[in-house]
Amino acid sequence: MQPQTLATYQIQWHGAMADIDAAAWDRLAIPLTTPLMEWQWLHQLEDSGSIAPPTGWIPCHLTVWRDRRLVAAAPLYVKTHSAGEFVFDQVWAEVAQRLGSTYYPKLVGMSPLTPVVGYRFLMDPGEDPNVLTRLMVGQIDERCRDLKLNSVSFLFVDPQWGQMVQPLGFIAWLHQSYAWHNPGLKSLDAYLKLFKSNQRRNIHRERKSLADNGIRFQAFAGDQIPRYLVPLMYRFYADTNARYGPWGCKYLNRRFFEGIFRHYAHRLLLMAGVQDGGSGDPLALSMLLKKGDGLIGRYWGAAVQMPNLHFNACFYAPIEWAISHGIRYFDPGAGSPHKIRRGFKSVGNHSLHRFYDRSLDLIVRSNMAAINRAEQAAIDQLNQHLPFSDAVRRGLLG
Repeated sequence: MQPQTLATYQIQWHGAMADIDAAAWDRLAIPLTTPLMEWQWLHQLEDSGSIAPPTGWIPCHLTVWRDRRLVAAAPLYVKTHSAGEFVFDQVWAEVAQRLGSTYYPKLVGMSPLTPVVGYRFLMDPGEDPNVLTRLMVGQIDERCRDLKLNSVSFLFVDPQWGQMVQPLGFIAWLHQSYAWHNPGLKSLDAYLKLFKSNQRRNIHRERKSLADNGIRFQAFAGDQIPRYLVPLMYRFYADTNARYGPWGCKYLNRRFFEGIFRHYAHRLLLMAGVQDGGSGDPLALSMLLKKGDGLIGRYWGAAVQMPNLHFNACFYAPIEWAISHGIRYFDPGAGSPHKIRRGFKSVGNHSLHRFYDRSLDLIVRSNMAAINRAEQAAIDQLNQHLPFSDAVRRGLLG
């Protein structure tokens, strides 16, 4: 695609990550704390066909160049539905319909299928971020007009970047998620001592129940991950989603798992529940992403239905590994409030929205303050049930 020159910058739009030089992209993405904006992760989503026009995701990535050097970029997608975003805006689509307007297609900026905070425009640290942000938002507005899109949304945004973008006319929508922070503990036992005695006993029972059945968890990271586990991880992922029927979230295919284990293993961590003395496949697997001092829980599954297997595979084993490897922050993924009882606090994150339909913009903007207050109240209420002493809970909540 031919570049469009704007003063000292050149703007390009791309229909695939494969069209963008991986090294140039990662020069901007690697310094970020999140692994979800790196070229290989985004590319494997597209190359596998998991994120593609037939699935309702049309890549429309923006890059900014100065003298043939990539200085800014944004992964963007034209969406024909809201599935896989985990920001549930379908009610807005209904409002738009009642207004006689259209909601889809829309433009979305996010790391697809991944409800984890960290989305932002990638920028060269030598450039002025305010200048580039205004330039890129202006180009996105123009692109939406050209494609006749009625909205643009940035989901699970990096908090600092969000503060810079919101004043440009975006509506901030608060959402609830979970997070675990290590205050500097050196062992899982030290962590468990923070809990009230009754919940500490419950966690000990949940961990002991697997040990009594001869099941222990083994961690495999990076090149240490046995390749025979790749098809098993996909099968477990598919089976887990199948149990939820129409409410499942099976968006990824086998080819995606094969691709990331082949090309992105350095960011992967597998927790394998193995039977003592057994020589067969693991009974359970959880897959996580690691980068720096952060850990992200993604997918899990098991060959058997067993009490407490999920809690150990997705919470206790990763936390134990995190403590021993200097991890400070663990995002366990979206899900149910049972995370509170395991020590994950309820936290807020934001998405940013701009509506080009004036009536829809007015309705959402007029109601968002009340919506956000209600969401904050729900977050605060969840945290009242954190199973720690009052002093520890106050420290965790700041």
